[in-house]
Amino acid sequence: MKVVIFAGGYGTRLSEETAICPKPMVEIGGRPIIWHIMKTYAHYGFKDFVILGGYKVNYIRNYFLNYRGNLTDYTIDLKTGSIDWLQSVNEDWKVTVLDTGEGAMTGGRLKKAMPLLADGPFCLTYGDGVSDINIPGLIDAHRASGNWCTLTAVTQPGRFGALRFDEGSNRVQGFREKGERDGGLINGGYFVCEPEVFELIDDSQTTWENEPLERMVKLGKLGYYHHSGYWQCMDSLRDKRVLEAAWESSPPWKVWSD
Repeated sequence: MKVVIFAGGYGTRLSEETAICPKPMVEIGGRPIIWHIMKTYAHYGFKDFVILGGYKVNYIRNYFLNYRGNLTDYTIDLKTGSIDWLQSVNEDWKVTVLDTGEGAMTGGRLKKAMPLLADGPFCLTYGDGVSDINIPGLIDAHRASGNWCTLTAVTQPGRFGALRFDEGSNRVQGFREKGERDGGLINGGYFVCEPEVFELIDDSQTTWENEPLERMVKLGKLGYYHHSGYWQCMDSLRDKRVLEAAWESSPPWKVWSD
């Protein structure tokens, strides 16, 4: 199963960092946050990634093109161009980087990847949030549900819109704004999707979080998986500092072994 990662937005709330690189490439503990997300999926055996780039997509391309050279020692023959790698790379990942357009919205970005994803279910997430979510548990819940999409519901106080859901059917019933003291569940990303979701994306300006998800609610085809463990997005410089501090102590999202 492929893993699709949104990585094309401007990240304006983190402009101190994103003036230089796209938000998924902002580093936590010396590695881009997208690397932490990919390590989580790879820990569970999901190593075929499709990255939906846009803003500063070449930064992402260059990172993966030069991944081995930046992390390992080598000897290069400048005359012939041959390289003798002195160490191996732990990651046995397959990475596809797509330029989905700088001005595209999330739904439009996803639809650009449709030719790569039309043959079965796929995982989907944002390139700016880490979690210790059990990916196989999420996938099992999705497969048992018969839904077109299953999102991960997490608890996060503050500025996000909360979900209304039916506990009996594990289906999402709607979205609403929430107040500062509302401890309701929110959409934490980490989706599993069926190819049918592409039917609900109109064009490059479709926002995944709006029309497609809302249409699935009306069709009774949007489910949720409740993750009660750790989840944290990097939406601001404050969030970055929280993640950096956690990485220096005992990062709760680090499910993999070094």
